[in-house]
Amino acid sequence: MSKDELILPKDFPQLKNDTFLRAARGEQTQHVPVWCMRQAGRYLPEFREFRAGKDFFDTCRSPEACCELTLQPLRRFDFDASIIFSDILVVPQAMGMEVQMVPGKGPTFPDPLKDPEDLQRLKTKVDVQKELDYVFKAITLTRHKIEGKVPLIGFTGAPWTLMSYMIEGSGSKTFSKVKSWLYRYPEVSHLLLKRLTDVIVDYLLCQVAAGAQALQVFESHAGILGPVEFKAFCLPYLRDIARRVKDQLKETGQDVPMIVFAKDAHYGLEDLSQSYYDVVSLDWTIDPRLAREQTGGKVTLQGNMDPCALYAPKERISEIVKTMLEGFGTQRYIANLGHGMYPDMDPESVAAFVEAVHKHSRQMNKQQ
Repeated sequence: MSKDELILPKDFPQLKNDTFLRAARGEQTQHVPVWCMRQAGRYLPEFREFRAGKDFFDTCRSPEACCELTLQPLRRFDFDASIIFSDILVVPQAMGMEVQMVPGKGPTFPDPLKDPEDLQRLKTKVDVQKELDYVFKAITLTRHKIEGKVPLIGFTGAPWTLMSYMIEGSGSKTFSKVKSWLYRYPEVSHLLLKRLTDVIVDYLLCQVAAGAQALQVFESHAGILGPVEFKAFCLPYLRDIARRVKDQLKETGQDVPMIVFAKDAHYGLEDLSQSYYDVVSLDWTIDPRLAREQTGGKVTLQGNMDPCALYAPKERISEIVKTMLEGFGTQRYIANLGHGMYPDMDPESVAAFVEAVHKHSRQMNKQQ
């Protein structure tokens, strides 16, 4: 097969391990599937070596580079899913904003949105297929190169989280700039959230067309909102994304599981479980049994080991995993961390985490 043929979103290798997809759909599994947020990351020496001296967003715009970084953790660990290497901030870039990855500081917008008039700087109509073509090419290439080993997850940032970056200009301790918009300019805030939602829906549909087999929506900044603001400025757009994507996929006979991860939104679990998503992903502050109770068995749950537990000795990691599995149960469950991995983590600890999930869940299934 030539390089040109590899990049076409068709004739993908047959999937060999569908455990993750079955769990996402609520079907029976022999073991609990496991993957990790930021599994392609700086904790891997080969990742650091590959990325050395390269601009972050230049890497994101290279399908070949994204494919290689996505595949690296699969060569080391027995993960049940992969997630395409990219970044949530490619969406604001597609809308016309400049984003830089500043060493030691993280993502930075040199010219963030300061007042409602600044919305005029954003593109009124975004040609997602054209602007984010490099993401879709990376997904297609990776689907071929992964050779059906595990499913490939596509993803996006959620409207509120993207809005917060676009206004704050970077990370923040208080998020007072973006939160002030909700109180001073509520109508304009809804307008921006709606425009982001429209772009995100197109973006996710294009990812599926390129070969993504599941989709995750990251609402990383949900927890900076209280319950009232969450229901007004966050939840409606999360629901709209899932409903519109699902409806359009249904028209072509496609069923692609969707995951929502609203970090720190413990007060919103019941609402999230009734928001058209197949899977609700949890951070580590939520008790698994309480999460099952609040979601009422309507969705698969994903999570939620504290990433810092990976600093523990391997035997302790195994014990923590066992306790986590006992809390969630082994069905309608996908093991993951409660957030992404950190750069100083030991790959051997990740291997111990994956091995413990598989071993303990198989044993628990045999005993039932």
